[in-house]
Amino acid sequence: MSMLDLKKLVVALIYVIATIGSLSAQIQVIDIWNGKVPGAIQSDEFKQHVDTTKGWIDKHDITTPDLYFYPAPKEKANGTAVVICPGGGYAGLAIRHEGLLVAQWFNSFGVTAFVLTYRQPDDAIMKNKSIAPMQDGQRAMRIVRRHAKEWGINPDKIGIMGFSAGGHVASTISTHYNEKVYDPEDSTSARPDFSLLIYPVISMDSTITHWGSRVNLLGNNPTPEQVKHFSNELQVNAQTPPAFLVQSMDDNVVPVRNSIDYALALKNYKIPCELHVYQSGGHGYGMAPGGSTQSTWPEACRKWMEASGFLNRK
Repeated sequence: MSMLDLKKLVVALIYVIATIGSLSAQIQVIDIWNGKVPGAIQSDEFKQHVDTTKGWIDKHDITTPDLYFYPAPKEKANGTAVVICPGGGYAGLAIRHEGLLVAQWFNSFGVTAFVLTYRQPDDAIMKNKSIAPMQDGQRAMRIVRRHAKEWGINPDKIGIMGFSAGGHVASTISTHYNEKVYDPEDSTSARPDFSLLIYPVISMDSTITHWGSRVNLLGNNPTPEQVKHFSNELQVNAQTPPAFLVQSMDDNVVPVRNSIDYALALKNYKIPCELHVYQSGGHGYGMAPGGSTQSTWPEACRKWMEASGFLNRK
């Protein structure tokens, strides 16, 4: 390597380090309940310890749900925001490839992103574990909308995104945003303006659900009423927000029927929806880097957001 090439490499490394440092400095962590988590029970088995440098956060490490705030660069910001719910079967969170990396991707085209480390349902620390993720999701949406002006966000362009079980959280907020599961501070709406659902758990129906998510959320013997209530394809109505969905035919973790049934429910109410079903890809591929067919979904998602008017500047 010549001296000139070496100098270029050093300059490039300095730029990368400075950029990473700048991004890290911008990230804020917001305790969404200010230390007063509704329905919380103390347990020595659970202790707040979220390490975002690791790819996985175990459920025992989340007692205080947070929002990781990634503001869009000022020169690119278009006023749109997305709350991201990573997956993990309601047993933990795939925080990196279904959360932090996704937030950075949104920033690249002017969208402000928030990664939600929502609580994982467990009777040991919750009076009613089935509503805890919904409480956290509603609260996150209200916080973002309440602070929209301060954070340079259009309050009518706030979406929610979920991967796998995080897709169940996102679709639950999309269909149950008006359900009172805690005492809100004011009348700020928790309704998302759009939903982005990536290989999502949608249903608790025994024929198509992801059993791990269902058991963790509802227990081993849920009532028929509970199953129906948390099967979000059955809870769609005329006010449910538009959605973009992605799944693979060979997903052997979450049956593809979850996405198809939700899309058809939206169609029945004439709600705008775009569904991408790939021949292969399996489950849990996040942003799907590489040359696989499902690797086209991020750009398809961006184009859908653009065509739907969510990327127009404020």
